[in-house]
Amino acid sequence: MSIHIGAKPGEIAETVLLPGDPYRAKWAAEAFLDAPRLVNEVRGMLGYTGTWNGHPVTIHGSGMGMPSLSIYVNELIRDYGVKTLIRIGSTGAMQKTVKIRDVVIAMAASAVSTPSSTIFREFRYAPCADWPLLRAAVQAAENRGVSPHVGSIYSSDTFYDERPDLNEQMTRHGILAVEMETAELYSLAARHGARALSVLTVSDHLITGEELPSEDREKSFGDMVSIALEAAFA
Repeated sequence: MSIHIGAKPGEIAETVLLPGDPYRAKWAAEAFLDAPRLVNEVRGMLGYTGTWNGHPVTIHGSGMGMPSLSIYVNELIRDYGVKTLIRIGSTGAMQKTVKIRDVVIAMAASAVSTPSSTIFREFRYAPCADWPLLRAAVQAAENRGVSPHVGSIYSSDTFYDERPDLNEQMTRHGILAVEMETAELYSLAARHGARALSVLTVSDHLITGEELPSEDREKSFGDMVSIALEAAFA
């Protein structure tokens, strides 16, 4: 048992999917896992362990933002021996070619700062995905008839950002989408020798102003979860 995760030894699988929303963890576990059981609810951050095609899998909330995710990823790796971590979450598109409901697979993640910035100091570390996981996710998506966008994303410190000048430069430099967790996930995985990937669904668009209605989000996120599971065990 760790500080923020109440699961007993052996109750967390070596493969963990990480939605930000704990209730999305509940939905994904009930929809995709066989015999899911609640293994954590400390501070309302739900985690479930079950099996997918016979493979043990945990789906655990990470909260919003890099500081929250950093807590859970550190404890999952350090205290529970997790080897593979795949973020499944929503993202905001930053290119006209990326549409609502599209799947984005993050090859790399830029950030203004992350919790790991205190370690790197003046060094600008470039966190990237695990290549075998990324390759398997692209194949899994294509097998489902999904054409994913693969490239660089931006992990923001703030949800209500007021830097249109920065957004303009990111769009100019090919950043596909923005979210709030991946840069720290990739940094922690690299530090601890784990595998990490982010498979994201576009829920809103920074250029067009479109938004996916909340009632439609779960139905649109199914491909993302399936791709993540298939990639984890390819």
